[in-house]
Formats: sequence, structure tokens, C-alpha cells
Amino acid sequence: MKDLDTNVLSVISPRPAESYKGNYGRVLTIGGNENFGGAIIMSTSAAVHAGAGLVTCATAPANLTALHSTVPEAMFVDYTDNEAVNNVLKSTTAIVLGPGLGTDETSKKIIANVFANVSEEQYLIIDGSAITLLAQEKDLQANLPQAHIIFTPHEMEWQRLSGIKIAQQTETANRVQQEKLGATVILKKHHTEIYAPNAETFRLPLGGPYMSTGGMGDTLTGIIAAFMGQFAKTNPQKALQAAVYTHSAIADQLSENAYVVLPTDIIGHLQKFMQEHSHENYRTKIGFN
Repeated sequence: MKDLDTNVLSVISPRPAESYKGNYGRVLTIGGNENFGGAIIMSTSAAVHAGAGLVTCATAPANLTALHSTVPEAMFVDYTDNEAVNNVLKSTTAIVLGPGLGTDETSKKIIANVFANVSEEQYLIIDGSAITLLAQEKDLQANLPQAHIIFTPHEMEWQRLSGIKIAQQTETANRVQQEKLGATVILKKHHTEIYAPNAETFRLPLGGPYMSTGGMGDTLTGIIAAFMGQFAKTNPQKALQAAVYTHSAIADQLSENAYVVLPTDIIGHLQKFMQEHSHENYRTKIGFN
């Protein structure tokens, strides 16, 4: 297993002068029932602040006011309206599925609809409730779509999905189950691990207990979606690694003056961090140019 290093941030390239929002990816975030709207709002906000060109949030109508108050840049659709969701899905680059979604029958139908309509070239980031439902509902797991699937479980969610108990989640055991799924797995833990198909396993040398706060993983999904929308054309794996690295690197910086780093703190510092790491002098410093 190899440690990720700061060179992955070289994917955060300066934006050309001739740009418009369509150049930077279209993200669709899906989740947030009436009780857990904050999860999908944080994911949506992270995608916006990490530079995604267009972001739409498919969530429960009860969350609309909070969504527009927090992220006025994002658009809204009712996550139970399959036609509306599918219309957005057609032109989407990256989809986040699961934060705050819940595990009831409505949630299952939402996941089934996405699985039936996602395309092979799209990035599908499966998190939270969607992972739990996949572990519970074997028919859903049997119908995983042909797409670039990225699972983002914490250790207990990975235990449910893979069947590997936390104490036995070794690199070898995790790799076997990841290959069975045919997807990338980002195992969130102290020193998060990235298992990608036909690739080396990477470990994140950043992060700490100050990140142990609800919503941290939801924020990560939004950053991943935005990075895949902007930077994946050249090197998808490096774009994914850079997203994971960025999330924890910002938290590390903030922890110097904070006992606990909140997900919204990370979101608030994304734009500055990405600007600093897109400068040509920084790219020269790390030997990219």
C-alpha cells in the first residue's frame, strides 16, 4: 500500500480565460429525506464550492427552503419525481447517491430508478444510506449499473456491504471484495484507503480525530463529484485521489486552530485551497511543469 502525496493536487489546474459553466461538469446530488436534509445539502454545497459548473439537488420537498437558503447556486428537483430526476440525469457528469436518503421503500425506489437510468460514462458516487440499502437488498446489489461506480463507506458500512468485520478489514481482504463489486472503494477511516480496479492501493497520510463529526463523509462526496466533473478527463484516478486528499488537507490546516473541524468549515475553505493549488508557481514548485 502506497501513501498518497501532495503531487495529486497538480490536477487542480488554472482555468482558461475562455470558460463557461458547462466546462466544469454537471453534478446531481440525490438524498436527504425529511429528517436528514443536512446531509445532502452539505454534499451539494461542497460540490458548488469545489467548482462544479452546474449542480442540482434531488431531495425531499421539505428541504427546499433550507437548500436555497444555504446553496442558492444549486437547482432543485423532487427526488420522488422520476421524470424530473431522469431529465437532469441525462446530462450529468457525476451523481452523488445516498447522503441522508434513508432506508425505507421510497429510498429503495429512488436508488432503483437511478440504477436503471445512469449511463456507462457517468461517475456514480454511492454513499451512506444507499450503501446500507445495497447491503440489505440483494436485488439492488445484483443490479449495479454499468458506470464508473465509487463507494465511499466508513468501516461499519463496509462491513455491511462486504461482509468483512472491521477487525478483519485487511488490504488483501478488502481488495478481494472490491474486485467482486467491480467498483472503486474509498474506505473512510484513520488514514483512508482507496481501492480502485486494476490499480495500486493508496492510503491517505492525512486526517485525524478532529474530523470525527457528522456530515464529514457527505462533504467528501460533493468534493469528489466536483473533481470528477472538472479534472477526470485526463486522469480519473488522480482526480479522485486529489479530491480525497483535498478534503483532509483542508481539515489538517484548520485543526491547527480548532479542536473540532466541521464539514461546513471545510466547505468554506475549498475555494481558497483550490486557488492556492492551481497557481503556476505552486505547480512549478512541486515539479509539475
